[in-house]
Parts: sequence; structure tokens; C-alpha cells
Amino acid sequence: MGFVMPPGFIHDKMDIKILVLYLLDRVEYPIDFSQLTDLSLCDGGVDYFEFVQAVSGLVETGHVRLENQQYAITDKGRRDGRITQDQLAFSLRRKCDGNLERMNARLRLENQARAEILPRAEGGVALRANLEDSRGGLMALEMYCPTQKQAEDMVAAFRRDPHRIYRAVLAAFSTQEEPHD
Repeated sequence: MGFVMPPGFIHDKMDIKILVLYLLDRVEYPIDFSQLTDLSLCDGGVDYFEFVQAVSGLVETGHVRLENQQYAITDKGRRDGRITQDQLAFSLRRKCDGNLERMNARLRLENQARAEILPRAEGGVALRANLEDSRGGLMALEMYCPTQKQAEDMVAAFRRDPHRIYRAVLAAFSTQEEPHD
């Protein structure tokens, strides 16, 4: 006899919608479909195909916003989710809270470093990079790049190790001699 997944607390599409609203209300940043799926498939009763339909339905009804392939809860979703969240079993909410804590920690780290490429009227592109910590901005840097490829490579390097660039900038400024009178 093979292993049978125990039935979960989720029993239908409405339960999945309540779960999704619960999760999106507590995640600190918009998340992509894969991240939302990882958070939502925490209960043996969640059927993937019903989950996909539930998320689509929440977007259609204005409870969830989909922008740039990222999902976020709307005010309507937050209001309705808070009204219905008690329908989720306490043990399921605690499990979700643990998963959310880990997801939010990863998202905070990912969102500390942001970089974008902007076209310049004079030609070429500008790389704009920002590095923040829990207290606010640490560094804002904008630099000219002659080619899109060079800018994309620099964005990738910045996202991979933003603190290395920050330390390099600090080192460059700390080694400069003070002006003499």
C-alpha cells in the first residue's frame, strides 16, 4: 500500500481563495506565480488546477492585482480576506505564518538592491542602482553605460552582490586624501 496524502483543511475553491488572500495580505512585497504557488501548496487539500482557477478568479474580481507578472492584494482583497480568514484552521494559519516569515526574509533581501536601466536622450543608457537596509537608503548610484549589454551585465552584477559594489564605493571615498589648506 502506497503513501496517501492526508486530507487537508482546504476543501474547495473558496477555501483556496481565502488562503490566497490570507497569504497575499501578509507577504511584504508583490510575488510571482511560482512564489504564490509555493506558499499556497502548504495543505494537502489544495488542488493545483483549482488553485490556478482561484487565483485567476481573484484577479478578475479585483481582490488581487497582477502587474508585471507580480501578484499583490488590493484593498478590496485585504478587506474581504480579513473578514474570512477565521475560516482557515488555526494550525494551517500557523504553518502559513512560518512559510511567510521565511518568504518575507528572502523578499526583504531581494528588495534591498534594486537596479534599472533607463534610456538617455544623448544616447546610451543609464544604470540606476539603489541599496537599502531596514533604516533606509544606503546608496543611490546612477552611471552612464554606452551599451544596453554593458548595462544589463552591471545590473546582473549588482543584483548578485550589491554589498560588494557598496564596499567598493566606500573604499574609494575613504582612501581619498583630505584637501590641504
